[in-house]
Parts: sequence; C-alpha cells; structure tokens
Amino acid sequence: MKIIFLIFSYFLGTFPSGYVLFWITDKKDIRHFGSGSTGGTNLFRLKGWKLALPAILFDILKGALPVYLALQLFSDLRIAIISGFLAVLGHCFPVYLKFKGGKGVATTTGVFITLAFEPCLISVATFVIIIAISRYVSLGSLLATFSYPFLILIFNKGEETFYLSIALFVVIAARHSGNIKRLIQGTERKFGERVK
Repeated sequence: MKIIFLIFSYFLGTFPSGYVLFWITDKKDIRHFGSGSTGGTNLFRLKGWKLALPAILFDILKGALPVYLALQLFSDLRIAIISGFLAVLGHCFPVYLKFKGGKGVATTTGVFITLAFEPCLISVATFVIIIAISRYVSLGSLLATFSYPFLILIFNKGEETFYLSIALFVVIAARHSGNIKRLIQGTERKFGERVK
C-alpha cells in the first residue's frame, strides 16, 4: 500500500498544470517559449496572472496533498517526507514530458506548508521580500528554499524534515542552474518582464 502511495505521489507531481493551460489557450508546447519551464513563473511571463495563478495554486497542492494524505493514512513521517520529495521530483522531471518540467518551488512550498508551517511562512515572506527588492524571481526562489534548513532547525521540526529541506534545495538549485548563470552575468529577466 505504501509503495503504491509513493508511486501516486510522483505521478500527482507530474501533472503539468502550466503546460496544460498553455496548450489549451495557445495549442503550443510552453517548453519552447520563455525559460522553457512548465511552471507558474514562465506561464506568468507568457500569459499573465489569469493563467499563472491557478497553475501555481495547483502546483502547491501537488506538494501539500500527498504529504497530508500520508500523515493521515499511515501516521508515518518518513512516508510523508518521501511522498513530498517524489511529488517535487515528479513536477521537475515528469516522465511523459521527457523529464522536462518545472523548477519545483511551488510544489516544495506545498510540501512544507504541511510539514513545517511556520518555516514555510517565513520562507514565503523571504521570497516576497527578495523579489520586491531585486525583482528577480529566481533569486527569491533560491534564497527562500536555501532558508528552509536553517528555519527548520530553529523551529525544531525534526531531523528527517531538515534532510528533506536540503535535498529539495539541491534539486531546486540544479533546476535553476541557468538562472544562476544569468544572475552572475547580469542577464536574468526581472519580475514583470513579459516575453513572446
């Protein structure tokens, strides 16, 4: 039963809400436009908030739901942690999109909304503040997810959750490798810049 649930968690994560919404409106593959990501930030730059917001909310749900269900069904923190990790992997590397998905920030937020609510709130606040100051979504995403391990230690959310936060930061940093290069080069797009 637990193995089936973990498989379900991965495949829930693979549902590409940004890809689907862009396909419905434009009949095109979003991975061929903008940053090439299926996530909410790329969708926002291409189509605006009306499509990006529901995609982001669904991506958050993809992380929160399997973790919540795992805790309710199995009362097992380790299963909840693994299911959350797999949901993020599914979002970033969906098997039926040739493993080219989103960057995992919204789905990671969903995971920690359920596992570590207070650190999640502070991390989201960090995300908003960094974007407000720098206007770089990628920088906000990286610093927010980088803050998770420290916040989890401060709020004493447990060793397993701490290790999960490190693992997810590594995944997100890897998915943002191109953004990191552009930030260093000074060519990264700022929030609000639309692309065609």
